[in-house]
Amino acid sequence: MASPFPLHLMLISFSLFSIFTLLINPSIGSSLAEKHRIKLQNLSFKDGSRPICSPQRPRKEKGELLLELKHHGRCSKPTLNWHEEMQKLLFSDTSRVQTLQALVRTETLETGSLSETRITLVSGIKLNSLNYIVTIGIGNEEKVVLVDTGSDLTWVQCKPCKSCYEQQDAIFDPSLSPTYNPISCNSSECLDYENTLGNFHSCPLNQTTCAYLVTYGDGSYTRGSLGHEKLSLGVDQDDWFKGFVFGCGLDNHGLFGKASGLIGLGRSPISLISQTTSKFGGVFSYCLPSPISSDSSGWLSFGQGAIGTANSSEATAYTSLLSKPGISTFYFCNLTGISIGGVLIEVNYSSNGQVGSLIDSGTVISRLFPSVYKAVKAEFLKQTFGLPSAPKFSILDTCFNLSGYEEVSVPTLRFHFEGGAEINVDESGILYVAERDNSQVCLALASLGSEEEYMILGNFQQQNVRVVYDTKGDRLGFASQVCSEM
Repeated sequence: MASPFPLHLMLISFSLFSIFTLLINPSIGSSLAEKHRIKLQNLSFKDGSRPICSPQRPRKEKGELLLELKHHGRCSKPTLNWHEEMQKLLFSDTSRVQTLQALVRTETLETGSLSETRITLVSGIKLNSLNYIVTIGIGNEEKVVLVDTGSDLTWVQCKPCKSCYEQQDAIFDPSLSPTYNPISCNSSECLDYENTLGNFHSCPLNQTTCAYLVTYGDGSYTRGSLGHEKLSLGVDQDDWFKGFVFGCGLDNHGLFGKASGLIGLGRSPISLISQTTSKFGGVFSYCLPSPISSDSSGWLSFGQGAIGTANSSEATAYTSLLSKPGISTFYFCNLTGISIGGVLIEVNYSSNGQVGSLIDSGTVISRLFPSVYKAVKAEFLKQTFGLPSAPKFSILDTCFNLSGYEEVSVPTLRFHFEGGAEINVDESGILYVAERDNSQVCLALASLGSEEEYMILGNFQQQNVRVVYDTKGDRLGFASQVCSEM
């Protein structure tokens, strides 16, 4: 028996019903998008139940030496003013980004059997920073230091200090170390490092040792003398490096928290990676723990074992490390697109002539071209339609008032790279809690000032991802992994 309604009228009726349904319930339209269901209490930074300010001692597993990595932050006291503290952290992050942009435009530096070493990375949230710390040995002393892929020199504060900030560990005294050997300011070695570090006055008046000055993106700096010392990355002598060139910081100022100094994992000849190439082959990796808990740990690994994926939830996928003539320190790769809830937004480099984006462990919030950020923001707002808005917070201008929510559904965030590699951003790297009562919760991405600047992949979006740097193979790898389970 034939239907009493013509087919075309039935189709029109169904279409009108569908449109009406979407109008009264817009969330249905985005229900097919890829989503995370996030409990907001899991996004708020938590003070540890007791001050665990130092990473644990290195340990070996399956032939690898593990250095524990922690987030560097509020070690000695709780945060009294959350809003002010978060603004301060983002302000210093902006200063670092501005300096990185200047450095990549002006830098003009000249450009056996392999072992495996892994050490643990921990969150630095207890030492007033959103960056990461490890424990290393300098001479016969253990020091907690910041980790930075955007700089080269490894240094610690030293006696006699002219101007030193407060640190957790005792200040290193080179006069008490039998393995310390200063570098003469008139030596050819000093001249070589003068060129590498960009110092032009390495032999100041009445000084016999090789002087250095290194400034960082947030305005921090270290000034002192270069010397040779034993570097220990593990408990075994196989993991010691005699004659390691480092900086003895005598005048240090800035946002180093209570860390004793910093290890530079950049690409120039003075970096830790370059100085240990004969043993580790220029390969290292890290897995950054979430900064939410100050007790969470990740790890830093050196050598071919850093490429392994035994504890990863997916195989490591690689993209090319790009070479930039005249730029020796930084790591560049080709970011080709960003997906919001499965919707791809392509990156177009042709408009500014730049090729490649920086990946940096010291920058917190990823920075995008204004055109890319505008498209990402529009898609994110489209897929979070109905969430109440909130004022911008510092560099973050896509914010929501979630004070009445216990959990929220947000689109997934994925970075795409040349060659097919991807970073599936962990749910802890999508939203940034600016206010503890959740009245300001923002998308953890920011826009650059212009299309001519370099995009930067920051550490907030690298949480719970194994990132592999193969400097000899000129490749960069990614694999999702729960860092705290290593």
